[in-house]
Amino acid sequence: MTQAVRLVSRQPFTRAYSSEHESTNVKNRPDPSVLSPDISDPFSSPHLTYSTNGTDTFPAPSSYPSRKYAWIHIFPEGRVHQHPRKTMRYFKWGVARLILEPDVCPDIVPMWIEGNDQVYNEEREWIRFAPRPGKTLGIWFGENVGGARDNVFTELRRKWRELVENERRQRKSPKEEEELGVLSEGLKYGKEAIELRIECTKRVRDEVLKVRRMRGLPDEDPKNGLVETWIQEGGKREGRMNDGSLVKEI
Repeated sequence: MTQAVRLVSRQPFTRAYSSEHESTNVKNRPDPSVLSPDISDPFSSPHLTYSTNGTDTFPAPSSYPSRKYAWIHIFPEGRVHQHPRKTMRYFKWGVARLILEPDVCPDIVPMWIEGNDQVYNEEREWIRFAPRPGKTLGIWFGENVGGARDNVFTELRRKWRELVENERRQRKSPKEEEELGVLSEGLKYGKEAIELRIECTKRVRDEVLKVRRMRGLPDEDPKNGLVETWIQEGGKREGRMNDGSLVKEI
């Protein structure tokens, strides 16, 4: 998640440039310090890596200066979900972090993709890995609802910055810069932080629903967007669910 937040932002991610750098007015010059991720080759410095499980190690994709403000394609349900009525599950909160935490609001283009359940149905048998020919795939795009201009996320981002600033003031070393994409306990689990992520995620889902409606599908039950609704699935994680949908972890 940290890498994703940094990919839609710009460097530096860890500390502000020193007064020495500022005085020479070379903010775009890579800083070779071990405290800075501004380096063109992440293989040359082991601190520019990330781990998916605490054991493996990979070069950090966000360490390349050329990848600032990158495009990221997100499937916010976080799993395969094939429903006969083409409804969606709730969206996971990680999508809110990609909107609230970057230095500027990224461009956000909602999409509706349809037909994968025909090409790669989760109950298909032999030959399972092969796509089914003769099927139709469709992709619909909405308008950009993000970006630097005022948008549906502007007020939420303002409130998030206020939370971050309050957290900074409460630290023992308030002058220390936050690492972009790394959250304190308060920003992870604080009541206000959670409420902001819930509202931001809801607004993202609402924008996707507009594209779904534009495609010509009827409005779905508003309860489909709530985590509480899907808790009723119980402990079953994959397979055919009680509502007729097919689910698979990814």
